[in-house]
Amino acid sequence: MEDLVAVARIARPRGLKGELAADILTDFPERFADLVDVKAVMPDSTERELKIEKHWFQSGRVVLKFEGVDSIEAAETLRNADICVHEDDAVELEEGEYFDWELAGCEVRTLDATVIGTVRELMRTGATEILVVDGEKEYLIPFAESICTEVDIEKRLIVIDPPEGLLEF
Repeated sequence: MEDLVAVARIARPRGLKGELAADILTDFPERFADLVDVKAVMPDSTERELKIEKHWFQSGRVVLKFEGVDSIEAAETLRNADICVHEDDAVELEEGEYFDWELAGCEVRTLDATVIGTVRELMRTGATEILVVDGEKEYLIPFAESICTEVDIEKRLIVIDPPEGLLEF
């Protein structure tokens, strides 16, 4: 994906007129109100330009209706696609806030420069987000300022000050 940010992932067709239920992948669901032109990145990595005709929220998901997708069969072709916007169109974040995709791939080191591993994903638990880090084993590191003392997206580096026992097990 060339500089694209996923805002939703199509789960399944919904209804008879081409509507699609999608999981919301943005912390800013209100942004769907202004979205028209998006890209669908298919599971095989091919891309398709789409226009959102309308949207609404239902049961924790967003229901999307795209121009020209007017049947269950047409909607089915979009199953599991990521609905993306260009990185330039991503919501502006406050200082100290990061997109999940910016954190994925960052190297994680301790204060003494010991490499722990690489961030695979950010897991949302409802409380503090958790960095899932692949190293000698899988580490689950709370993404909290008291632990993640430095986050440098340009250098693809996160420095942690782990409390005793965090990296053991």
